Amino acid sequence: GIPLASLLVVMFTFDKIIMPMVTRQGKAFPAPNCINQRLLEADISLAELGLGYKVAASQYSPGKPPGMIINQYPPPGTMVKVGRELRFVVSLGQKQVPVPNVSGKSVRQALLDLETAGLLLGEIAWAFSDTIPERVVVFSYPAAGTEIPMGSYVNLMVNRGRISNFTYVPKVLGMPLPEARRKLEEKSLRLGVVKRQRDDTVLPETVLEQSEPEGAEVDVGSEIDLVVSEN
Repeated sequence: GIPLASLLVVMFTFDKIIMPMVTRQGKAFPAPNCINQRLLEADISLAELGLGYKVAASQYSPGKPPGMIINQYPPPGTMVKVGRELRFVVSLGQKQVPVPNVSGKSVRQALLDLETAGLLLGEIAWAFSDTIPERVVVFSYPAAGTEIPMGSYVNLMVNRGRISNFTYVPKVLGMPLPEARRKLEEKSLRLGVVKRQRDDTVLPETVLEQSEPEGAEVDVGSEIDLVVSEN
């Protein structure tokens, strides 16, 4: 009877003491902290404890590289048992957004477009141009369409004004008077004397003559006289 009793003691000790110590089966223990670990790293540590995991969600997270665990359930320290499956929220990294096209827009409008895209206004550099209206964006850096991390700064090149005090006369012949006026103003010129001449071959208020020919070099602010049709 002594050997049988000894065998029973050994079996009891193995089943009730040694095995629970090895596997923790039936015994709760604190869940590990897997936050800020990569999935592969967490997988190894969880397997050693007899735990599993599942990616419950993924979201963009500034400053966290893709694949890093940013949250878990149950939280670290919660009492769990072998076989429990933890749920993870995993980072997708920083969200990338395209730079909007702000060329030809005012600085104010460019700022609004950047904010709408989740970007910030960086430095403003100044250029001088005779062909672009004053205080409008010439181009951005990074260029329009480039994908950059949300929250990044975008620098602008803005036209400060003309290089010189002269400009070139545009062609306004054949244009309606309002359109001809806009064309002159784009070149920093003013509409001068408007004379009317009867002409049944064109629509009323069509430019028939201009006092300076197309391409003539004149001072900024010069007046250009026009002859327009009337019926």
